[in-house]
Formats: sequence, C-alpha cells, structure tokens
Amino acid sequence: MITFMIQARVGSTRLPNKILLPFYENKCILQLLLDKLKQVEGTNIVIATSKDSQNDAIEALAKQEGVRCFRGEENDVLQRFIDAAHAFDAERLIRICSDNPFLELHSIRQLVEKARQSNCDYMSFNINGTPSIKTHYGFWTEYVTCNALECVKNTTQEPLYHEHVTNYIYSHPDDFSIEWLDGPAVLATHSHVRLTTDTRSDFETAQQVYSALCSKNPYPSIAEVIDFLDHHPAFYQQMEAQIKQNSK
Repeated sequence: MITFMIQARVGSTRLPNKILLPFYENKCILQLLLDKLKQVEGTNIVIATSKDSQNDAIEALAKQEGVRCFRGEENDVLQRFIDAAHAFDAERLIRICSDNPFLELHSIRQLVEKARQSNCDYMSFNINGTPSIKTHYGFWTEYVTCNALECVKNTTQEPLYHEHVTNYIYSHPDDFSIEWLDGPAVLATHSHVRLTTDTRSDFETAQQVYSALCSKNPYPSIAEVIDFLDHHPAFYQQMEAQIKQNSK
C-alpha cells in the first residue's frame, strides 16, 4: 500500500500559517489537498507535522478530516518522515508538500500507478532536466521508499539533506535506483509559471487562479492551468517577480 505522507507545519518564515489560512470556499490549502488525495483509491494518508505546540492546529484539522497525524522532529524532517513511516508501517511513500494547492490529480495517479509497478527507490517527474521538487511550478509529488530514506540518514548528517528529505537521493543517482517521468511538453515554453505558495504574493496569486479555475473543475489539469494563464497574462508578471525574488 502506498502512503501519502504530507509534510506540514505552520512555522513558515515567509508566510506563517499559510497552509491553514482560508484559501477557497472557506477551506485552507491543507483541506483542499486532503480532498484531492482522497480521490486516489487504494492509498493511505498521513500528515507528518512536528511536536511543536504551534502545530496542534494541524493535528486538530487531521482529526476533523479523518486522517492520521504523526508528531515528530521540527527541523530534522528526514527523521520525522522515517519515524512516521515506522509508526504506520509504511514503506512506500509519496511525499506531499502541503503548500501546493495545484498538485495535479492526474500526475498523482500516474505516479501512484507507476510506483506500484516498480521496485525503484525514488520516482518523480523530470521537468526540463530538473527534478520537479526543485521547480516553482507546484504541480507534482515524489515517490520514495522508507528504506531509501534510512540509507540517507545512515550516510550523512549534513543539515541540508535532513531538512530537504529527498535531496540526497536525486543528488547521488549512482547510489539509488531512480526513475523519472516526463512532464508536459508545454512547460518547455512556460518556465515563468509559479504556483507554489512561499510568500503572501504567491498565496494571493494562487488564490485568484484557483478560484477562477476550480469553480468549474475542482481538479484542473496542468494543460487547463496553462491555458487559463495564457489568457490572463497579467498573472505571469506577478509570478516572474516572485521567481526572481525566491529562486530555489
């Protein structure tokens, strides 16, 4: 069984509490993500947050939404994931960043199905030569095994790799079995799309786009998002400004 492991905490430095702020129709981003993930059959959902008391609100929301919650390390996110996986006997994980309201349902299902057929350590999307997790699109998730994460833990204590859970794996491709899925070809000409929500400006832009699109279709495809933005190019100016200020 594949488990969606949602990385979530309220202590963002650039936009605190962003995943719990009202985003669309009185729901926060975390609730909208849970609604989306519940559409994928044959999977489990766990929210992995920290023991810090400020994250009590996340645990309360998890209970409200009927999903499991794990409380672990605040800054050593790698350890938090490993401990959460052990707590729920989960070996095959799909890591979800809780601040990406535009994760594409089709791509999530594609990753789940491909991962079910594979024995790889890591699988995600290759976007114009870059691992999708390092882009600012905000469309994709990534698959990883708990065993691979434990290998990282036993190999390095460098803070970078303990904060960014999968970075060591795709940075050392010779040490792991890695498979890449291709992203949509349209993105080769749309490098200026930014729908992750790191800042207040990101949040407000994403909120406007989400409201316009999801009033018609709650789970728009990447192609539908791009088509909407092409017809409303003013959003690109806002996105490009944030890309320059917040390059990954």
